[in-house]
Amino acid sequence: MTTQPYHTHNNTHKTDNSLILSEAQATEVETHPFAPVLPSNATVMMMGTFPPTADKWAMPFHYPNFYNDMWRIYGSVFFDDVDYFRVGKEKRFDPERIRAFMFERGIASCPTVKQAIRKTGNASDKNLTVVTPVDLDSILPKVPKVPKVPKVETLFTTGGKATEVLLGLLAEPPAKSKYPKTNQSMDYPYQWQSNQSQKADVNDLTLYRLPSTSRAYPLAIDKKIAAYKDFFKKIGKL
Repeated sequence: MTTQPYHTHNNTHKTDNSLILSEAQATEVETHPFAPVLPSNATVMMMGTFPPTADKWAMPFHYPNFYNDMWRIYGSVFFDDVDYFRVGKEKRFDPERIRAFMFERGIASCPTVKQAIRKTGNASDKNLTVVTPVDLDSILPKVPKVPKVPKVETLFTTGGKATEVLLGLLAEPPAKSKYPKTNQSMDYPYQWQSNQSQKADVNDLTLYRLPSTSRAYPLAIDKKIAAYKDFFKKIGKL
């Protein structure tokens, strides 16, 4: 896993990008294929990293691999049915049903990574080099309480790499020893990086780290479901 400092309060990020691209040489830089899901009533935002290659997609939507358990977990947590978002007996989920649910419940989804290089051709976070992280200055104002004032109060990550990327965006990124463990939370004192947004108050955000829903993550699905259910109860979504 290549780790780079992501904060952009100075000009180091452009330098970091140049170094990454220089090292990668002919390696392809990919842009995240899915647009964020940003309901205007969202109070919480789910933040992962990067999807698998297109040949692994069961649908053109976030967490597209049929063997990733994200939408089974959501189905179980909110509807007591792991197949709630599944299309009949087919090996795919219904992206429009998922999107409608997220807009109804005020749950946003935005990846922490805009551009990346796959070192091994798969979606493994440990082999993912982040080229361009998410621009929260442009994302947060799109889910407003009133114009240009963010309503999102809680961010939650779905794994260690996403947590690392988000914490790297802080003006003073914490040491790795201070990162939240799985199922833990911490204050997330994000500061605007563009002058146009500095008056908006986003210093009251909380960051939760939840288990990865990949089957490569060594935790039984019932325990993942329990973790997500506890989280959504805690933030008032259940």
